[in-house]
Amino acid sequence: MKERVNNMLKKSRIYVDIHALQTVPPSCVNRDDTGSPKTAVYGGVTRARVSSQAWKRAMRLMFKDIFEKDQIALRTKRIVSLVADEIIAIDPSLDATKLAEEALKSAGLTIKDAQKGTDALFFMSYAQAKALAKLAADKCEDKKAYKEALMSAPSVDMILFGRMVASDPSLNYDAAAQVAHSISTHAVNNEYDYFTAVDDCAPEDNAGAGHLGTIEFNSATLYRYATVNVCELAEHLGEVTPEAVRGFVEAFVLAMPTGKQNTFANRTLPDAVYVTIRRDQPVNLSGAFERPVVSRNGYAEESKIRLAQYAKKMYESFVDQPVLALGVGVAMNGLAQVMPLSQLLDTMKNWVAEHLSDCEVS
Repeated sequence: MKERVNNMLKKSRIYVDIHALQTVPPSCVNRDDTGSPKTAVYGGVTRARVSSQAWKRAMRLMFKDIFEKDQIALRTKRIVSLVADEIIAIDPSLDATKLAEEALKSAGLTIKDAQKGTDALFFMSYAQAKALAKLAADKCEDKKAYKEALMSAPSVDMILFGRMVASDPSLNYDAAAQVAHSISTHAVNNEYDYFTAVDDCAPEDNAGAGHLGTIEFNSATLYRYATVNVCELAEHLGEVTPEAVRGFVEAFVLAMPTGKQNTFANRTLPDAVYVTIRRDQPVNLSGAFERPVVSRNGYAEESKIRLAQYAKKMYESFVDQPVLALGVGVAMNGLAQVMPLSQLLDTMKNWVAEHLSDCEVS
């Protein structure tokens, strides 16, 4: 009996874990309030850090190239104009701005005015904006219908990253995905680039620079991690779930935050990617680098070895082996089937599609 219950619990859990090692050259990918590259102390030493927010923003921008328009959302305070545009598409003769503002208020949102919109950023899908616009154009007076429009047809990114509405928690969505702050596998010291800029129109007898300045930067091999709760995703997205998981993993692997990108041209790709599908729980492998990697001939190769060794230790001691393990760029010492990224994405997507019905077991 106990074994049967455990099997049912396992069937209702599917997690996709993504681990990436990525070397970034001199850069300032993600800055703090002083303009310095973000850092964190881990294992008693300072590490380079890129916040999860920075990488999620880059992923959401890439979603525009991966998903159809109706599958993504916009995060903005200016939601009145989003609904107004959809009203105009229905009937240009209507007072779209006024109707949009009234529709959003009927849905329970606090609107300052048509220009300023909400107090906080609001996540709204194009499908939700269309639903509100139709109700407004039809002169619907049922406030419940407006609220239902804001809860129906959630976008892929809304379910992946969640939506929080402090003024009305009933409009919230729990995030089905988690993205960790990326940290370097080794100790890092920030450096300064002293630069000058020449005034092209300066007099010939002026040999000085037109501008002096400094930019702080570092370089690092980063450990990056994210996880997706497939069954949580399936609860809202249904049959779209396999494609949503594929798009999330693709964006996580390929996206890059754009901080100081024009200055440093630091857009690299991962040195190694390790994707696992688990039935028990997500497993972050950052513990592989609690003892910082020490450079002999660079950090990337030693980081790969450390990651593989630590994963094996976790599987032998604490958690089950993944039900599927796929890799790109490195064999991971036999931990994963190695293949090109496109094949990995398709293999993972097909597995999720074949096992999506498992999420219906409670």
